[in-house]
Amino acid sequence: MTQSQRRETLIRYLLQERPEYTGVSLPTGEEEQRRMLRSLMNLRPPAPISEEFLLVQDVYLRERLEERGVAQLGNLRPVQPGLYLWQGDITILEVGAIVNAANSGMTGCYIPCHGCIDNAIHTYAGVQLRLECAGLMVKQGSPEPTGQAKITQAYNLPCRYVLHTVGPIVHGTLTKEHERQLASCYRSCLELAREKNIKSLAFCCVSTGEFYFPSQRAAEIAVETVKAWQAQHPGEREVVFNVFKDSDRAIYEKLSLIHI
Repeated sequence: MTQSQRRETLIRYLLQERPEYTGVSLPTGEEEQRRMLRSLMNLRPPAPISEEFLLVQDVYLRERLEERGVAQLGNLRPVQPGLYLWQGDITILEVGAIVNAANSGMTGCYIPCHGCIDNAIHTYAGVQLRLECAGLMVKQGSPEPTGQAKITQAYNLPCRYVLHTVGPIVHGTLTKEHERQLASCYRSCLELAREKNIKSLAFCCVSTGEFYFPSQRAAEIAVETVKAWQAQHPGEREVVFNVFKDSDRAIYEKLSLIHI
């Protein structure tokens, strides 16, 4: 089966799964089909799915990963011992775990093809990730508190695990409580990685973007918190600060705590 055939098979399955999609036609263009498949995966609620679907999906996503390329930690240059700054798509980064900036529902972003990291991680991991997250939330019985962390498998991502943390949402003035909560996100992820013996992890820019935490202060807190934790646990964990935008890279490069 070719990638095109896999993609069409997956789209048809997801369209047939929901009666409201009756009459929706399959696009002919490759990019249009990719967008439709991602949209359908984004919209799909957490629910079991057939092994046949998963077999096709997993091969498709791994082929897509090969097309997009994998960034390996061993090929990155540290800015300080145990500390890296890398600009790129976190879903292609091969480390022990990547950190997802989740929302309190913890089951991903349901907006089709949205540009947030939560959407990208769930898209390229596959539909299994949403189901696992939903299981965690059913067991917990309440929304995920701000500043904590949970761990899941990574499925079709090149990392081994995903750490999910809910950062503070800033409406209006940034407060000390917002800053405390953001620092707690980083510490919670580091402690969970230590508990699970995960040797390397990559942090996205937690709480910036859709959660409106000022990027400059968020980066300062990220660096301060991680370096303080590493000082208490020397040599235990390699940490990657992952940025996507040029503006965020510039912020990290200018911080006095990182010398490029």
